[in-house]
Amino acid sequence: MELLALENEDKRLKIQIKGEGHTFCNALRKELWNDKSIEIAGYSIEHSLTSEPVLTVEVSKGTAKKAVLDAVNRLKKLSKEFKEKSKVL
Repeated sequence: MELLALENEDKRLKIQIKGEGHTFCNALRKELWNDKSIEIAGYSIEHSLTSEPVLTVEVSKGTAKKAVLDAVNRLKKLSKEFKEKSKVL
């Protein structure tokens, strides 16, 4: 995964996420909406075969970058918990 900042302001972040698709971006978008400071959280993929996803995040308080990092950390924790619980299957 490679990230390219298209916009990087305190309250707004727009990044291109190379090497990922709907699976990761949709999970991240949904997790971002669990943060009450999120005003906009979405992504777009212009063409599934030729373009990379672009994630846009806007916050009312704090910074957009911190909101994304916090959401990624929550996803990592959920993934770890799921992996541990699935070992019993």
